Formats: sequence, structure tokens, C-alpha cells
Amino acid sequence: MKTQAIRPAAIRFDGGVPFSPEFGDVYHPASGALAQARHVFLDGNGLPQRWQGRDRFVVLETGFGLGNNFLATWDAWRRDAQACRQLHFISIEQHPLTREALRLLPREPALAPLADELAAAWPPLTPNLHRLGFEGGRVQLLLAFGDAERWLPELVARVDAFYLDGFAPAKNPRMWQPRLFKALARLADVGATAATWTAARPVRDGLAAAGFEVRLAPGQGGKRDNIVARFAPAFVPRRPPSRRSAVGGDEQHALIIGAGLAGCAAAWALAEQGWRSTLLERHASPAQEASGNPAGLFHGTVNPQDGAHARFNRAAALEAQRAIGRVLSEQGVAGRVDGLLRLETSGSDAIAMQQVLHRLGLPPDYVRAVDAGEASALAGIALRHPAWFYPGGGWVSPAGLAAGWLRMAGDRAHFCGGVHVQALRRVGDRWQALDNDGAVIASAPAVVLAHSDGAARLLGQAPWLMTAVRGQISIAEASRLMPLPRLPIAGAGYLLPEVEGRAVFGATAQPGDSDPLARTADHAHNLAQWAMLTGRTPDMAPASLQGRVGWRWTCSDRLPLIGPVPDTVAAAGARLDQPRFVPRIPGAYVFTGLASRGITWSALGAQVLASAMTGAPSPLEASLLDAVDPARFLSRESRRPRRG
Repeated sequence: MKTQAIRPAAIRFDGGVPFSPEFGDVYHPASGALAQARHVFLDGNGLPQRWQGRDRFVVLETGFGLGNNFLATWDAWRRDAQACRQLHFISIEQHPLTREALRLLPREPALAPLADELAAAWPPLTPNLHRLGFEGGRVQLLLAFGDAERWLPELVARVDAFYLDGFAPAKNPRMWQPRLFKALARLADVGATAATWTAARPVRDGLAAAGFEVRLAPGQGGKRDNIVARFAPAFVPRRPPSRRSAVGGDEQHALIIGAGLAGCAAAWALAEQGWRSTLLERHASPAQEASGNPAGLFHGTVNPQDGAHARFNRAAALEAQRAIGRVLSEQGVAGRVDGLLRLETSGSDAIAMQQVLHRLGLPPDYVRAVDAGEASALAGIALRHPAWFYPGGGWVSPAGLAAGWLRMAGDRAHFCGGVHVQALRRVGDRWQALDNDGAVIASAPAVVLAHSDGAARLLGQAPWLMTAVRGQISIAEASRLMPLPRLPIAGAGYLLPEVEGRAVFGATAQPGDSDPLARTADHAHNLAQWAMLTGRTPDMAPASLQGRVGWRWTCSDRLPLIGPVPDTVAAAGARLDQPRFVPRIPGAYVFTGLASRGITWSALGAQVLASAMTGAPSPLEASLLDAVDPARFLSRESRRPRRG
């Protein structure tokens, strides 16, 4: 999906009613936003009755506006003793409010406390899907910032109720086009309902043509009629294999092989969806391999083309900021989420960098371009280069983060350490993990391969296209290498603030190197990277440093593997031109290849994985799901011209 800069909404108040000068229309009638939300959207979709007793209910709104419909729905959910276990609310907004404008909006007393929570969680205005969690994850808001025409084909969800909101068809006709109604039908579950405040004939005709049964209902706020509809198509096409949950039955339980960052994050994300997990780890405790460094950093990226890598990294960094911030505040894990500097050593100056940000429309609460002077002031040490400053970046203990996710999963996650899984076997509709003697260690309807080394082997498949990259970090007493920066610094290597009295910096990257011992030459390399970052050479002999060696597995296209495992046998003769169409092994999933970005990628990756397994709305758009799909290499191979 091509990136478009997000332009915030401009609002003025006309007789106390919020008005959009751009569209020449009001946001809600004079009778009030809450009255409209309850009558038109909640009552029009049969809520709260329709969500009662259900595990999950999904609402999609075509215009978030001031957020009143979401707040009214959240309020109704809170007041309903029989409400669904989890409420997902997806909303698209081309011109969202800034955080400050949202915070200052007058609210009806019933919604004011929830509005304060929404404003506190409000994300940077980047063209992404933003996943905001409330009520301990039981209420999830997916905000899609950008044009509805672009977003609706990109959403992956099964929707139970549609709120068709937006400015009047005469004022904003693009929001009410026939192709948008067809896009809604693609997302609708059978029996889904829709409601809107307008009774315009083109809207009725568009819904009917898309497979909805349409009728008029009594209006509200001075309108005689509004539209309610029910999805009852003559034909429902099958969803692509990668978009279907392959786990049937009532047992919501998964085996997770590997308890590093990926495995522990997966357990947390599945627990939010109400699933249990059993983590099988060969070490005695979690996060002992690539996740065992004393600290690591996380941040987004900027690329002038803003392609799949930059968009995925941005989405992952925003989710990491939210998720890691929650772990730090609730679990007492070592780390900070107060900014990171990535030095620009290519020769670009801060003015050229700012021009890139202006063209992409990336806001300053996601990233700023700063000159060497401002970078130095932020870091607290002298720096020679301009930098990208990520206010939501930071550092964290990887092992502490993994353990924090397990604690947040609570009794829905069971850790089994010192367990060696030698093979996997599918018997009926269950996966069994086997030890060296072929005995069953544990079984469940689903299995997640969250370890890198030999993951494909457990399924009897050829190895995935990944490379093991050896990395060595260097560690010393902080007092011997002062001053250290206040914020993490990245670029040619990285340098962290003081971590429990230690200086942590590095790191080497050596593909195909299996040496497990820390090497003096690699410490010298890390000291040289320190000098490149700071402009000064530390007064320390390489041989006096401590070090740690680990391996990170990276894919050839520098993106992770997340999703259902492709069935290479069933793929013969199947449609393979897009990853989503490749057949899958029932109940088998993979979450690996996190390379050097495990901290940044793990939270979003886990949520993507959990949505694929449970059928919850995906926090990542379809084009980026294809970009991280484990079947992408098979799909690319099928598109190559055949010789001979």
C-alpha cells in the first residue's frame, strides 16, 4: 500500500456542534453524539444483545471522527454483564485529530473517563494500523489512519457489525462508493449487520448490490429514516488459506517450541485472545540464547521510498513502544522508553533528512531529524553526526522482557524448561511433541515453531531460507568508560546507557561463523564502532573486556517469518502466485527469523501470529502480511520464468 501523509482534522464549533470546514458538514447532530451512537449504531446493529455470550465480537467503522461511536460502544460493553469476552473495534480515519485536540474535546459526562483513556493512548499520526488495548486487552481498538478506499482492501478481519459513518454522501461522495460496499462485503461474516444515519438511495442500492438485505428504520436527530442492513449473500467465497484459522474445535491450546522473545511474546498474545499455551524450551529458563544479552535496543526506521521494510519496521516499533512500556511499568523490568538516536553517517545533513520526513509526512512524535548539536544535547555526550531521533525508542533487558510477557500471560502459559523436542507428529487433529525416545512430551491442536535452529526439520521440511549470524557484544564496568550517553545510540554498531553499572556496546555480525568463544579481535571491532559513533576512542585494551556471543537467524529479504506453515506437498498444482493462496499445514505456525530486531519485532509479530491462529482481526495490513508470510519464497519461486 502506497504511503500517504496524514493530515490532521481541523474543527470549529458551530453553535456548540463540531463542524468540519473541509467537508462543510457537522460531526454529529445537535441532539448529541451519544444519542446518535446509541440509536443509530448500537440499536441499529442489535447491540448489546448480539454480542452477549460470545467469545469475540468485531465492529468496523468507516469514519472514526471524534471517537464518540467507539466510546459509546466501549461504554455499552462495560455496562453489559453478559458482554462478549473480547471486543474488537476497527475504525478508519483519513483526518484524525491530534492528541491535544482529542484531549480538549468536550465530552458527555458518561463518556469523559473513557475519552481520557483514549487520549492517553492516542498514537502518532502515521499511515499505519495502530492497535490500542484497553481493559487489560479485552477491548482492542484498531485505528487505520488514511483513506478508506486504500484501507478497506487491506484489512484482514471477520466483521460482525458495520458502523457506516462519515460526512454526508453529498459532502464526501468518495466514502459512499459502490466499490467500498463491495469491500465491506469481503470482510463481513455471514449474518453481519450494518447501520448508518443516512437514508440516501445510492447507499441503499450499494449495500443491496454487495449482498446486504436493506431496510429503513426510524431516524434520529431530526432525520426521518436511517438504514439498517443484514449481510445475506447468495454466495460466500472461501478465504485464502493463509487467512483462515486452521485450528478447529473448542480446545484453545497451542504448543510453543522455544521460549525466547518470540515464544514468550506469542504466549502473551495468545493469552490475550483467551488461549492457553505450553512452552517447551531446551534451556532451564526462558531467553537464554539470542535473547540472553543484558540489554538491547528498539526503534523504527526511515526510508525515502517507505517500502515494505520501512512500513513493517514502523508498525513494529510503534507496537513495541506500547507493549514494552506496559511491561516496564507493570513488571519492573530494566529498561527505558524515552528515546533513541540513530546517527546518519552517509553524509546527509539534518536539512535533507527533514525534507525526507516532510515528504513522507512522518510526525515528530514518531521521528525527528536533528543536527549534531541537538543530538549531542539529547545524548548528553558530544556527537559529530546528525541523527534520526525516535522518541518512542529505547532499550530493555531481553530476558526481563520475555519473562514479563510470561507473567502477563498468567496461568494461560505453562513453561517447561530442560525439554528437548526431537520431532513433531500430527495424530488426528492434534500435534504431539516427541522426545529422543519417541515418547510424547505434550500435545495440542496447534503448534508454534518459535525457535530458529532446526525449526523446519521438526516438520520434516527442507530448511527455510535463513542464515545464522554470529554476534559478539562487549561489556565493561561503566566507570571505566564514562561518560556514557543518556539515550541509546545506534548506527555503525550501538552504545547503550549505563545498564546496572555496566557499559554494553557492539556488535559484530558474522554470517556462517560458529565460534562460541568471545574473541579479542571482535572486542577491538566493537571499540572501533564506539569511536565511529562518538568520535572518541575508549581508553581500554580489547583483551580486558568481557563479551557474550549469540546467533541471530535472518532471512534473505531481511524480514521475519510469521504465520501458518506452507504445505509444500499440497502446493503442487495449487495457485502460488501470491503467498496467501499457498496451502497450509493444519494447525502449524512459525514465528522466527527475527534477526537483530527481535526486541522491535517480537510484540507486533506475536499479535500477527495470534490473529492468524485465532481468527481475530489482524493488526497488520494484507500487503505486509504477505511480506512476512512464510510462503513468500515459494510464491516468488513460482513466478520466476522457467528456462528451457
